[in-house]
Parts: sequence; structure tokens; C-alpha cells
Amino acid sequence: MERQEGPSTVIRGLYTGASGMTAQQIRLDALSNNLANVDTSGYKRDVAVHKAFAQLLLRRTGDDGVYRTPFGSADRAPVVGAIGTGVETNELFTEFEQGALKETESDFDLALDGKGFFCVQTPQGERYTRSGDFILGKEGYLETKGGYPVLGEAGPIRVKANNFQIDKDGNLFVNRRYQDDPFSLVAREENTWDQLEKLDTLKLVGFGQDRYIAKQGANLWRSTEESGEAAVLGAGSRPKVLQGFVEASNVNPVLEMVRMIEVNRAYEANQKSIQSEDSMLGKLFGEVIRV
Repeated sequence: MERQEGPSTVIRGLYTGASGMTAQQIRLDALSNNLANVDTSGYKRDVAVHKAFAQLLLRRTGDDGVYRTPFGSADRAPVVGAIGTGVETNELFTEFEQGALKETESDFDLALDGKGFFCVQTPQGERYTRSGDFILGKEGYLETKGGYPVLGEAGPIRVKANNFQIDKDGNLFVNRRYQDDPFSLVAREENTWDQLEKLDTLKLVGFGQDRYIAKQGANLWRSTEESGEAAVLGAGSRPKVLQGFVEASNVNPVLEMVRMIEVNRAYEANQKSIQSEDSMLGKLFGEVIRV
């Protein structure tokens, strides 16, 4: 067989086992992060995707180990097989599967049923989220828990408690009759919401390749070159907006625990392979070479 460049047969086993341990460690980090965010509204689970290193081709030589093909033309020798050289992490893939919708009865809680994202304003520019557990900021703006204003198509949304409604299309209405007394519940008791006035429409966006958008923390995403810029969703392509609901994470804690057990076993298997390779090396240099 052809003498390959790189580590010898024994040393190659150490590198292969080490690459497997590194890949399982990255997968374990992703699973741990998923479990830590099982109660985070709008969170989408991450999946570590791996790929194999390039394989080495094994080629036939003469019985005396000498090539029968001209020097420098080893690629002409017949291929008799291939050998793997390990694995590496290719990407952290986010699954955008719809999470369960939980009713909260809070006017400030919003959930999206379908593909799309809320837009929020941050110091770094527009960012996107599926987490709709918003609050009323000190200045009267609808904000995320991190203090970032939620954007409508006309800009940041300013509302008052007990004085606004949002329909399934994301249109926001206010009751002008009780504008000066927004904390009064008389409007609801007297059923005077027929005096609604449209204030704005939630800015909902989508991406051509949403699998390539990047997480940046605080349950926010940002666009990348691969995902393309965010595009405002028009009628017919917008997700349904539900007021008084939040979208739960799409993490199944039972399945994540099962996957974590699989990772631990795979890690231990790679660890034992390294121990075996180390034992063979010790025997090679301690006994065989000495003889």
C-alpha cells in the first residue's frame, strides 16, 4: 500500500479519537444551552452538525513496496480502499420549528404563529426576535425585557396600558375615548372598543435563507451575508399575531437529555480508543523497539 503523508497508522488513531472527543464536546455545549433555555420564550434549539475530514486513499504497490508507476505518478496506482481521518464540526444549525403557544392574558405578550420575526431597535441597528414577552417602558414604548423598542412600520410603538389591541394581522389599535385615563377598565366594562383608531402595524420580517441568520444573545438574531437582508412581510405572507400569548421554546427536555446521554457515551468511546492507542504506543517503544 501507498505510504501516506501525515501521522502513522498508530498516531492517526490518536488524532481520530481526539477529533471525535472535540466534536462531542461542541455537541454537548449546544445541548446544554438548549436545556438552559427550555423556559425562554421564542427560543429555537441549536443542533451541532458534523462532517468527516477528507479520507485518505490507499493504493496498491508492488510486493517489495516499490511503485511500478513512474515516480511522481502515484495517483495512477489502483485504489484499494480508503481510511477515515476523523470528524469536525461543520455548523451549529438552528431549528425554527414552531413552539407551543401559551396563554398569559397580558396585553403586552405577543406570539407569532408561522414564519417571521419581530423587529426591535438596538444600538447596533435592527435586530430580530421570536420572543414576544414585551413590557411597557418608562417612556411608554413597547419594549423587550432588554429595553429595546419594538418597531412598527412607522417606527417605535408608543402605547398605554389597558388602551390598545392588536389583531391577528399585527394592526395596533387604541381607544381614543379613554386615552387620558388608560389605566381605567371602564372601557372594557362598557364595551366601548368600537371607538378604535389604528395607530400602527407591527413590523414583521422574513429572510430568504433564515437558517443562516446568526444568534447574538438576549434572544435576538441578526442578518448575515448568507441569509440576506430582512424583508418586510406583506399581506398573505405574514404570520398570525396572537395578543395575550407567548411562544414557548421548541426544546423538548426529554429528547435533549437522551441526546446528552448519547454524547457522553460517544465521548467515552473516543476516550477509550485514545487510551488503547496510547497503550499500544507504550508497548511499541517500551518492548518492541528495545528488542
